[in-house]
Amino acid sequence: MNIESSVRERYSQGARETQEALCCPVDYDSGLLAALPEEIIARDYGCGDPSRYVQAGDVVLDLGSGGGKICYMAAQLVGPQGRVIGVDMNDDMLALARKYQADMARKLGGDRVRFLKGYIQDLALDVEVLDGHLREHPVVDRQGYAELRAWEARQRREQPLIEDASVDLVISNCVLNLVCDEEKDQLVREIYRVLRPGGRIAISDIVSDRPIPPSLKQDPELWSGCISGAFQDSEFLRTFADNGFHAVCYDKWEVEPWRVVEGIEFRSVTLTACKGGAEGTLAEHRSLIYRGPFAAVIDDTGLRHVRGERSKVTEAQFARLTCAAYRGAFIDPQAGLPAATASCCAPAIPAVDATQYDTSHNTGHGGGCC
Repeated sequence: MNIESSVRERYSQGARETQEALCCPVDYDSGLLAALPEEIIARDYGCGDPSRYVQAGDVVLDLGSGGGKICYMAAQLVGPQGRVIGVDMNDDMLALARKYQADMARKLGGDRVRFLKGYIQDLALDVEVLDGHLREHPVVDRQGYAELRAWEARQRREQPLIEDASVDLVISNCVLNLVCDEEKDQLVREIYRVLRPGGRIAISDIVSDRPIPPSLKQDPELWSGCISGAFQDSEFLRTFADNGFHAVCYDKWEVEPWRVVEGIEFRSVTLTACKGGAEGTLAEHRSLIYRGPFAAVIDDTGLRHVRGERSKVTEAQFARLTCAAYRGAFIDPQAGLPAATASCCAPAIPAVDATQYDTSHNTGHGGGCC
């Protein structure tokens, strides 16, 4: 099965006519939708609303932006100082999004949105530039293929589609499951690359409650329908944590599955996290106290915090553990409660922190983060 062609054909059809099977029920902000063309609203396919994590002034990157609905919603939230970038590999979806770009710029009072052709697992390669290069230099033999690979490497290095550390917030709406399994780690590494230190992610996607068998993996209809390529729920969190993200947690978890296929539940979730930065050295004047309720927790750097005891931390650790992603789980002894002094992920809602719990003491699972 060719995953790319299956996905491209399904979503090209979806750009021309509404595909109800690709939609999950989502309650979007009606005020933000009011400015959007009906055609874009009708041709949108998602399972969540990552636009609610956008903050004023953000540079936002929407992976698999499709017809541009979430991009145009985000553009209203970033304000005149922010920017929104949509990346998609489907020509029909890009045409739909760009069709209304001038009209939306007039409504917004400025052109804050641009749509780029690229693969979300390879955010350094500009596919429109690649298409042009192939028209002028078609590959007909092995030497031509080797030259193409060398050209692509130069393009990624010298003229990346999305530059390193250039984005404040990466969002996505039911698209990561369309990437083949072999490229999912690369996809997460690319998200990490383009984020600034302390940058945030809000990824709405479909996850499964059990491993997906090969028989379903080979079904093109189920793959393009956001089923066969879904992360398993525990794997989704682990993949982001293993690739350097901190405060990785589920902010949304639909209790009722969207679909059940061969006894496997597929449901909509939203994952949030922040990009870690350089830790530096311990600072004598910086310490935090884990406030509870668990006997102890282990943060994403491996540092163990015992309830009520002071932990020496670096400046970077202090800034991260006192941001909104950890929801006041730590006390700054010099400032008291609450210690959530910065906005790392949004929206911030009251809950315990989402660090890894020390199972030698009390155990449990915290609420959603960010």
